[in-house]
Amino acid sequence: MKIISFSFILFLIDQISKLVVKGFSIPLFNLNFSGLSRGESRPVIGNILHITLVENPGIAFGIDPGESLRDLILIITILTCISFFIYLLVTKRAELKTKIAIALILGGAAGNLFDRIFYGIFYNYAPLFQGNVVDFLDIRIFKFFIFNEVHGNYVFNFADVSILSGVILLVSIIMSSKKQKEIKKLVPQIVEDGEESK
Repeated sequence: MKIISFSFILFLIDQISKLVVKGFSIPLFNLNFSGLSRGESRPVIGNILHITLVENPGIAFGIDPGESLRDLILIITILTCISFFIYLLVTKRAELKTKIAIALILGGAAGNLFDRIFYGIFYNYAPLFQGNVVDFLDIRIFKFFIFNEVHGNYVFNFADVSILSGVILLVSIIMSSKKQKEIKKLVPQIVEDGEESK
């Protein structure tokens, strides 16, 4: 249950950061906070880090696969979130590293999914399930790399960072596991070859 709490904390960090950047209004409590307007950018660290408000209709890191795949991506994200949540709830034997990787992916995916489901309604620009993901971390140093050549404006959010970290950790766990299996296969062969040479 603690690991699911970790996912929830990541989700909250992501959502609070997006609300601060985009702004929000809660008439019931007379709360109004004006964020950035779409496309507005403010420098944070010299010309390296800017906060730039971008609304992304696509997937992580501003990648837009097109309108035709939007619903499919939404369904896949929902199924992924449900599957990972059940996995973390039910599994007992998995290593902590594996659980952390899954929790990172779940927290990030849930953060971006929440934008897609509710932000269109919250900000009055689209029906339920048709919202855009709020991106705002604009690291200008990336403009020297291939991502900028492909996507123009490389802006992302904390959910994207969480997903990417989880995927990298999960891949490293899988690669490490494969190497261990290969070593276990080799050890008997080495011992056998050593005995034959005697």
